[in-house]
Amino acid sequence: MPFNGKSGKFNASINAVEVGCGEKAIKIGGENVLPFYTFDAPIENAPKVGVMITDLGLDNEPEGVKAYYAGCSTMGEIAKKASEMPGADFVCLRLIGADPNGANKSTEECMEIVKEVIDAIDVPLVIEGCKNVAKDTELLSKAADVAQGKNVIILSAREEDYKGIGAAAGLAYNQKVGAESAVDINLAKQLNVLITQLGVQPANIVMNVGTAAVGYGFEYVVSTMDRVKAAALSQNDAQLQMPIITPVAEEAWNVKEAMASEEDMPEWGPVEQRGIDMEVSTAASVLACGSNAVIVKHPVTVATISKMIKELM
Repeated sequence: MPFNGKSGKFNASINAVEVGCGEKAIKIGGENVLPFYTFDAPIENAPKVGVMITDLGLDNEPEGVKAYYAGCSTMGEIAKKASEMPGADFVCLRLIGADPNGANKSTEECMEIVKEVIDAIDVPLVIEGCKNVAKDTELLSKAADVAQGKNVIILSAREEDYKGIGAAAGLAYNQKVGAESAVDINLAKQLNVLITQLGVQPANIVMNVGTAAVGYGFEYVVSTMDRVKAAALSQNDAQLQMPIITPVAEEAWNVKEAMASEEDMPEWGPVEQRGIDMEVSTAASVLACGSNAVIVKHPVTVATISKMIKELM
């Protein structure tokens, strides 16, 4: 008896969200099949790879990252170099220096950096806060203003601050809003509902459903992304049809495998290579689970993941 394969093409699809302006604008989402199921239907918008930089510069970065940016002394130069990294589709500026428990940079100082980065690059930009709810409400609302006309993603609006960030980014300044939840399909859907009730159009929303480095409760990430994509495509759930963007770098480089010194753990091998391995493994895994874009930082990771995407498409 001949085998007749069943198509995995769905009638529903993930929203296609455009980020950036001009010739280098990108679209994420738009597919109506499971991740990389190009044998069922064409995937017009391949997953995208972003490069993370921070307002703290290069002082705390791995040697391979520092080497790539050698000669860069300003945030504008770092951003431009990041935008030129082989395999990169966009840049993510993380304003970690604004954290009140860290450098506690003022909003005004951070906005000067945002403007410098915007002026230096011609690729799409994602702006991420410092993870302090009170500071991010002010910081990201102002960033949406400074980036007017650039069609950036403001990452992220959470349950605690979605009103301020969603209203500023998604309504007042017509930016894309990143809805961030904590690895739970119900929380992800609830936040999308709340943001759309503000008046933000679904086509202006992307989801950060949360992640973890591989090996650190990653099975929850897998099950959450699988359920999100299944509900969006097979159940035509419009409140879960926003594309997913996943900041991988901040998770992968902050686990013990990427941080323990070679003196303490000689059997683990070179510390930087471990960090790259964690970043590549995590990025590849979330893409296989349904993420439409990943944010990483090491040039080796960007090249590896970009090559993987091309070969699977």
